[in-house]
Amino acid sequence: MTVSLDLRIAPLFDAMLKEQGYQTRSEAVRDLVREAVETHHRNSTTEGECVANLAYVYSHSTRLLAQRLLDIKHQHHDLIVSSTQIILDHTSLFETVILKGPTLAVRALADLIRAERGVRFGSVNVVAVEPNGDHHTEGAHHHASKSHLSPLHG
Repeated sequence: MTVSLDLRIAPLFDAMLKEQGYQTRSEAVRDLVREAVETHHRNSTTEGECVANLAYVYSHSTRLLAQRLLDIKHQHHDLIVSSTQIILDHTSLFETVILKGPTLAVRALADLIRAERGVRFGSVNVVAVEPNGDHHTEGAHHHASKSHLSPLHG
């Protein structure tokens, strides 16, 4: 397999490889491809439960965007654990939304928000979880009807 790199990116890639301790470009490309395949698999899974962090920047000056985002979040309040906004400048806000629920619904909500006109730099990090009532520590505590959400092994 042959990979061509832009002349501007090749020295930056080589510097990154050296910094990370790779001996050859092939080793680094192998790891990058493996990571991309694993990320794609993780990001395409829609079954089960998950927790997720949706982060994006949006423009406060885009007509009615803040209200549309608020309406979307209210319509999906059952999936939202919390949200935080940081004002970046006179028109841009950074928002992060913590989500929890069925993976298919969480991904759909994240896609809906990221697709809004005026939303930029949207990314979502999804972690698959499963209900778990096990306690592995001394002095285990009990829950009336709730179990912990433990990350799937991976």
